[in-house]
Amino acid sequence: MSRVTLVQMRASPDKERNLRHVLRSIRSAARRGSSLCAFPEFMMAPLPGGRAELAGLAEPLGGPFVSEISRSAREHRIEVVGTLYESERGAVYDTSFLVSRAGRLVSSYRKTHLYDALGFRESSRLTAGSKLPSPAPSSLGRLGMLVCYDLRFPEVSRGLAASGARVLVAPSAWVPGPMKAEHWRVANRARAVENGCYVVSPDRAGPEYCGLSCVIDPMGGTVLEMGAGPGSATAEISAEKVRRARRSLPLLKGRRTDLYR
Repeated sequence: MSRVTLVQMRASPDKERNLRHVLRSIRSAARRGSSLCAFPEFMMAPLPGGRAELAGLAEPLGGPFVSEISRSAREHRIEVVGTLYESERGAVYDTSFLVSRAGRLVSSYRKTHLYDALGFRESSRLTAGSKLPSPAPSSLGRLGMLVCYDLRFPEVSRGLAASGARVLVAPSAWVPGPMKAEHWRVANRARAVENGCYVVSPDRAGPEYCGLSCVIDPMGGTVLEMGAGPGSATAEISAEKVRRARRSLPLLKGRRTDLYR
């Protein structure tokens, strides 16, 4: 068994204040005995309305925001999944990252499906990523990353699972609205069941977002679901439960890839 702590936070427009909250949460998760601490999408700050303001917030992966998180991960011997507005060559990406217990950046993923739906248009400010990284080794098992709206596209999760992921982590900022909480629950459970893996989804806190951060097991059972407000919660991840689910329900082996790609 491995323990994961989900941090459901409200981010202020003050990036440094949010970073201090993140560092306190990492320390707290380590004291709980967790091997990984996961944060939501837009943890750096709320998504600004304009490109110029967003460019002022954004940093490269090697910048001070991720560097401080890496230092804390190394100090407290805990893995961290977080997010940032990543700047590169004039573009800004919505990027998630995995830092090891040694404070090393293990993997990063630029959100490929931007939220251009239901009155929102992330592509007016953010640039979409163009590739999925291979699942990375972690204390929870091989870990695949996706971000929020990606949960609605089963190809992303299936590709990661087919490449070896046993746990999917989906930092999210799920906006509330008619049926949105129901969509959130269904999407997380479906991605877990169809791939025989855990889905770990830390979400932003309400009222601006749904909250309901969750951990779903490989058979679709809800291991953890938080409420709407800010806070943190810890759940256990069992590698054996993934093995049992994939033996009894071998969906990845049963795919007819001769008929579809």
